[in-house]
Amino acid sequence: MTSLHVVRREPRGKPHPTPLLFVHGAWHGAWCWEEHFLDFFADRGHQVAALDLRGHGSSPTRGRFRTTRMRDYVADVAEVAATFDTPPVVVGHSMGGMVVQQYLENHPAPGGVLVASGPPRGVIGITLKIARQHPLRFLRMNATWSLYPVVADPEDARELLLSDLLDDVTALGYVARVQDESYVAFLDMLVLDRPRPRRVRAPMLVLGASRDAIFTPREVAATAAAYGTSAVMFDAGHDLMLEPLWPEVAGAIADWVAELG
Repeated sequence: MTSLHVVRREPRGKPHPTPLLFVHGAWHGAWCWEEHFLDFFADRGHQVAALDLRGHGSSPTRGRFRTTRMRDYVADVAEVAATFDTPPVVVGHSMGGMVVQQYLENHPAPGGVLVASGPPRGVIGITLKIARQHPLRFLRMNATWSLYPVVADPEDARELLLSDLLDDVTALGYVARVQDESYVAFLDMLVLDRPRPRRVRAPMLVLGASRDAIFTPREVAATAAAYGTSAVMFDAGHDLMLEPLWPEVAGAIADWVAELG
């Protein structure tokens, strides 16, 4: 059992032996996976779950949210993974991808999937971009220990997270659900506690988006190279699981998981 909020789907049809656990990124919650992915994989026989990391969605904060560390998020994933009968494939988006990388350093899993994930080298690229393009928001972010100023404006949040391939009504409905993110977790991703790929033994699937306004194709390629694989790219924005071609993204994950056996 766990006090964290977890959205689950039981397998439908012929059961598949490999469960999946989905980990959201910064500013998001389990809702981003619940929109399409959970039913998609349940329909293919997988037991699936998506959690709200502490302080996100309906999960309790467990201390001061602004000082929550990446290792705290890793502990959340471990807590929910332990509720499965067998270790799940862990799928992480953006910040959640960095959480998954760190989780796999010390926990068994059939595999890991990184979806538009933060790179092992950290988030210096997007940090410098925000500081250059939105200096006042960057100052406010650091002064208040809050990452919400980055996504407070709906139009800017839409530009950051979603491509213009998605219609405006749907896109603005999604960005209306974003929330604050831990400032210290951001510092961890920047420099204090970054992933260590050499410690990961599980096979990895790395997916990226050519229209991603947060992590560049070069960063995605570097992430894949760090895990001895090549990136699979999609014509989409950062939130691949919400973009119009989400079925292609989900299908790529399903095919890869099927190859794991």
